[in-house]
Amino acid sequence: MTLTSDLALGSGKPPGGDPARTASAAPGRLTDLFQLGLDAPICLTWELTYACNLSCVHCLSSSGRRDPRELSTAECKQVIDTLERMQVFYVNIGGGEPTVRPDFWELVDYATAHHVGVKFSTNGVKITPDVAARLAASDYVDVQISLDGATAAVNDAVRGPGSYDTALRAMASLHHAGFRGFKLSVVMTRHNIPQLDAFKAIADRYGAQLRLTRLRPSGRGADVWHELHPTVDQQRSLYDWLVAHGEQVLTGDSFFHLSAYGSALPGLNLCGAGRVVCLIDPVGDVYACPFAIHESFLAGSVRDQGGFQAVWRDSPLFASLRAPDTGGACRSCGSYDSCRGGCMAAKFFTGLPLDGPDPECVRGHGEAALAAVDASAAPRPSVDHSHRTVPVTIGRRRPPERGCDESPLAGFAVP
Repeated sequence: MTLTSDLALGSGKPPGGDPARTASAAPGRLTDLFQLGLDAPICLTWELTYACNLSCVHCLSSSGRRDPRELSTAECKQVIDTLERMQVFYVNIGGGEPTVRPDFWELVDYATAHHVGVKFSTNGVKITPDVAARLAASDYVDVQISLDGATAAVNDAVRGPGSYDTALRAMASLHHAGFRGFKLSVVMTRHNIPQLDAFKAIADRYGAQLRLTRLRPSGRGADVWHELHPTVDQQRSLYDWLVAHGEQVLTGDSFFHLSAYGSALPGLNLCGAGRVVCLIDPVGDVYACPFAIHESFLAGSVRDQGGFQAVWRDSPLFASLRAPDTGGACRSCGSYDSCRGGCMAAKFFTGLPLDGPDPECVRGHGEAALAAVDASAAPRPSVDHSHRTVPVTIGRRRPPERGCDESPLAGFAVP
């Protein structure tokens, strides 16, 4: 059973349990069944570290400096053991830049040896030819290279100087190693929407699969969302493009708010927060959504008694998210069954009520709601590890003043 093509790893071999183990108990639409939650998440996002060599302006976790409280290797392995027992389909590892953790490959090997598939997101800085060959030889590891512009000018304005070349070099290494079907991940902005065909061409050139995701006002993205999120006309262009290419392009649950234009797009047309997905952050805190790192969506910690399993199954927050959805102000809209009210995180961080319209509602309700909101009073993310006072030093070593000030690439020479 396939819920969305985002759940398929590069090998096409499901490494974990059956993602439909709970949903198969009763007939009906997947969105109706998943709304009540599963015994375990189908997949979860796990940010292993806040350390990162880049300072992307839209970083959802405000990454940059390492947090000295991050989970130890032993604690990470305990989490993996729990995921294996719960038969989690796969884990989507991110950060920060996860490959800068010294124990990254050890943890990847431990996860796959314990039947937990791994897809990790990277800016490509450590995907050397040797690493690419190692990845290509694995049936249980998938790779997602981040690129937010089909040209260096567009990409580097968002992700930083040199990041375009770094990403293409990583993709070339994976291609030459014979890794087919790795992911090229793009966050859609008003500057790269016109480059959709060019992104698809890049993915095809390297034997990758294009994955498009929505820009959320999360983390540092909260500071740039109003100027970077696609315009109304671009939203429609994106929808039309996805209708034409959606079977070859991954989207997860990023664009279900666009389904109100017409037919539903491929993917999960439902907010899966606390129902089928969640986030573990570098210090072990569990949030309902990878895009909602805020105390309002904090469900517990893997360091608490009972670990992750207890958080997933017993958290009052998750129980509330799994309750039948009344639809709020959107229920009277004829498009509600298509868009389900949109993205929880996008509403929260723009200051809109959770039972109100999505800020990018294609019927215009979000635009009207935003006009009545004081943007300066919108909630702010609860954590920030951005490089604001501490420069990243690459290729030289200096003692950090604090544990979290250490450069994530200290001693590492970028090829």
